[in-house]
Amino acid sequence: MANTASISRPYARAVFAMAQEADDFQTWSDVLATVAAVVADDSVKSLIDDPRIGRDKLADLVTSVMQESLPEQCANTIRLLSHNGRLDALPTIAAQYEVLRAEAESTVDVQMVSARAVTKAQQKKVAAALEKRLGRKVKINVSIDETLLGGAVIRAGDLVIDGSARGRLEKLSSALAT
Repeated sequence: MANTASISRPYARAVFAMAQEADDFQTWSDVLATVAAVVADDSVKSLIDDPRIGRDKLADLVTSVMQESLPEQCANTIRLLSHNGRLDALPTIAAQYEVLRAEAESTVDVQMVSARAVTKAQQKKVAAALEKRLGRKVKINVSIDETLLGGAVIRAGDLVIDGSARGRLEKLSSALAT
């Protein structure tokens, strides 16, 4: 059987095309994130895997979470996924959609893990440097990890910049060991 990523790819591309046509990437991002969280819930997963539950009922359950804020095109997509037995692929579809959206908008999500709190001014400085290096708009998400000892680790797609004290100590240790 094909893996979830290859199953999800055509759906993510179709959703992206609909969002692009409507010039409404944010609505689809919000809907996909919500329904992906719904189908990732253990109780809903058990319903998805239960052959006694009809696919129409599953679609109704998932769409009912959004109630009237769910555009018809989004509801139809969820019904199609349910009909095809692909509701469990929604988290992967959502992730792939976000990659397509980031490419279209020339943005990149950056994870910055720092040993200490990072000020807004520092975040802007890092974002400006990364925008210059990557040629894209940067969205920084900051988290704290005191085990880094000092500095920060920045991840932007495949690019990893390890400016942490822990990382430097590990490099020094491995250089001394050889």
